Amino acid sequence: MPNRSRAVPESRWIYLGIAVLTIFALAVPARAVAAPALPAPSADKGPVGWDTYRTLDAMERLRPGEQVRQFSSFDRTGGNDDGFNGTYSCLRHEPGGECVIAEASGPGEISSMWFTYAAGSVAAVGQITVELDGRVVLQGSLQDIVNGAKGAPFLWPLVGNSADTMGGSVIKVPMPYTRSMKIVTQNNPHFYHVTYRQFADADGVRTFNPNDPATDVIQRLRGYGVRDPKPLAPGVRSQETGVTVAPGAVLSLPLPGGPRQVTELTLRLPQVATGPGLFDDGRAYNPGGSSFTAAIDPANQGVRVTRRYDAGIGDQRADVTVDGRPAGQWSSGPAVPGGAWADQTIDVPPPLTAGKSRIRIANAFASSSVDVNEFRYEVHSKIGGQWVLTDVLDVGNDHVTDESAHGYQISGQSWAGLRYFRYPADDAELADAQAVLDGLRLRIIFDGRTTVDAGVGEFFGSGLGRYSTRTLLSSVDTVDNGAFTSWWPMPYARSATVQLVNTSGVPVSGGSLSVSSAPDGSVAGGLEDGSLGYFHATQHRADTVDGKDWNFLTAQGRGVFYGVTMSMRGLIPPGQNQLNFLEGDEREYADGSQSPQIHGTGTEDFAESGWYFQDARNGGIEGVPYAMPQAGLVSHQNAEAGCQYVCLNSYRLMLADAVAFGDGIEFDIEHGDRSTQPANYSSTAYWYGQNSPSLERSDVVDIGDTASRAGHGYLATGETTAPLTSTFEGKNDRTPVTMTTASSTGPVQFTARVDQANQGLRLRRISDQASSYQRANVYIDGERVGEWLQPLGNTHSRWLEDAFDVPASATRGKSTVTVRLEPVAGAPAWSAARYAVLSQVGPLTPVGGADTGSD
Repeated sequence: MPNRSRAVPESRWIYLGIAVLTIFALAVPARAVAAPALPAPSADKGPVGWDTYRTLDAMERLRPGEQVRQFSSFDRTGGNDDGFNGTYSCLRHEPGGECVIAEASGPGEISSMWFTYAAGSVAAVGQITVELDGRVVLQGSLQDIVNGAKGAPFLWPLVGNSADTMGGSVIKVPMPYTRSMKIVTQNNPHFYHVTYRQFADADGVRTFNPNDPATDVIQRLRGYGVRDPKPLAPGVRSQETGVTVAPGAVLSLPLPGGPRQVTELTLRLPQVATGPGLFDDGRAYNPGGSSFTAAIDPANQGVRVTRRYDAGIGDQRADVTVDGRPAGQWSSGPAVPGGAWADQTIDVPPPLTAGKSRIRIANAFASSSVDVNEFRYEVHSKIGGQWVLTDVLDVGNDHVTDESAHGYQISGQSWAGLRYFRYPADDAELADAQAVLDGLRLRIIFDGRTTVDAGVGEFFGSGLGRYSTRTLLSSVDTVDNGAFTSWWPMPYARSATVQLVNTSGVPVSGGSLSVSSAPDGSVAGGLEDGSLGYFHATQHRADTVDGKDWNFLTAQGRGVFYGVTMSMRGLIPPGQNQLNFLEGDEREYADGSQSPQIHGTGTEDFAESGWYFQDARNGGIEGVPYAMPQAGLVSHQNAEAGCQYVCLNSYRLMLADAVAFGDGIEFDIEHGDRSTQPANYSSTAYWYGQNSPSLERSDVVDIGDTASRAGHGYLATGETTAPLTSTFEGKNDRTPVTMTTASSTGPVQFTARVDQANQGLRLRRISDQASSYQRANVYIDGERVGEWLQPLGNTHSRWLEDAFDVPASATRGKSTVTVRLEPVAGAPAWSAARYAVLSQVGPLTPVGGADTGSD
């Protein structure tokens, strides 16, 4: 979105309710926690509600019985007014003037909400009301809710405010419903996204219960980046090999024969230097001290605590205790002129930590030339001779929620704020490090198909140098010999080989590669019949092309898209807005649709931030990194470390809002408004898929073709027809299309061919969306199967392609169906230019050949 910096007072918000879960968040050992027993999920849709986070070991399960959609404030003319004036933010208004921002009929789930208004606050939006199946399940001040004041389950990191996200506000609580949903805000929210899922039926769906605190889910998410979020897998076996790979060479690690599931992949590359420059916020005390609770592994053979501090303050000394017993002293030495980042480590005596899953660390001021400062603490547990990251505490105004979750306390505070410094670094070492991160490629071959092919930096989340990275499914630890870790589940039926291919030109040595996998007899049949997908990581890098969106992923067949890591190297010279490439909106097209199902409002908004990643609490500085479980900004470089101008590395995971597709996907993002800004982009998309489609077009009814109407027995009451020349939204919003469109005030009926072996149908319609809130009851062979509601409207790009899923219970065993659409009284005339009827097909026929999954 355009940069509109606004002065925002430092917030004094109270984060109510967070402390309730502190003990839950920190009592978790470093090892994964077993999930409670769950009911069997529905056969044709993915995990619903809290199961999304409780069954992350089942991410490979494909989802033919659902669609992912989004309401957002994007500029309907294709321009860049995505919310500044709130022109496109309200679908309609309630009688009292409130703004309806999302509304749907039929079973589904609200999966994700994102807002920004001012850089530091959404208070002006006022109250938000979420109504599911006719019952209010969430109501209150939007600002209070994203602050965590509502209490569990609306606690960090399932909610986050502009301090947590550098400018955005999020609600990531999945809220299923069986009949309807509506979201209303008291005032126009300006910028927003609501992503939701639509299901063909309500099987396995229970309406969201706001009284369920889901403490196990919150506990699991609060361990992001330091422990595996998946349930424990029995029979895990780990294999490890040293990593020495000459330029042009390949290191291969065959895994045990299947069926199995890869549960963790860990790479250590001690020669890769850490990125030197970074922003961080922190605090200082004089006199006084600080304390916090940290998670450790109860099987530890020792614990190491590392403190980041500003070495520009000299002679800092503070005494450290662990659970009240002396453990060491921080001592900084002389001041570094101008300031600099420095780390200091204390090895806690093993008797103080043996058998414990959490410890209380306290720091007491001893002396300093000014005060003792602290910006970040990392806690490692020694397991099997290796130091394993088991907790991280970020200190500062932007991390009040993180502090509260760790029970952080400070006395005698003398300073709080944001700083940018550099660690000492050698330019040649940094250049080699970047070459290895880009050119040492991770390739994984599953059952004879290479589906993972990406540079190790971007695959693990840090594409622009080695920076500390924490996502729910991966991490990069920047301490000496710290691990690059992936927790993506990766199933295979027969065989798998992990390879490191050195295309960097730099010899790689002294590292290690460890892969953990577990037997899983359930995956073989699913991979064969197409109900499960193979894990893919698809990367490509190139200069952007003027007028053409950057492509995250174009894939055929069936699958589920789960997110992307993105490295943006801007090529805008000084003297201009060098972050202007962030004006690009994401657009996703599933199954060949000409309309995007997801249409966002800006690149930083896609990363669930706002206002160019602006830190409103610390001077309004832009491009400040942050980390949440599913979105974040990893690093920001300004003309340094190989970055010519301004470079950013972000990530966005989509778990509850993962995008299912049955006949291909295209997921793009603009680079600046209408893709006009020069840059060099790289991205790695994470997804599961199979080569064969699960949707097949069975029939098409062309309203403007007399023979087609007659051949399908097409009938319509109160119909008027006329040619329409207009555009579709998204990438083709400047390409006029002419078709005949019909508007009907009475029932519409036609007969269509379908696959007799179908497992449900998808009805697709191209319509004129000049009139919003078209709605019709849908009947299949006389049986009502739901209401087709389309709240969207656009008088500029009038063509819209949308879809309605028909459950298998109404179509199974049939080779033809009669479709009847009855417009709801009071709704606008029902519009259509063309209907396509797609059959959900059953088990696939195994397809041979390589699927590289990369460009």
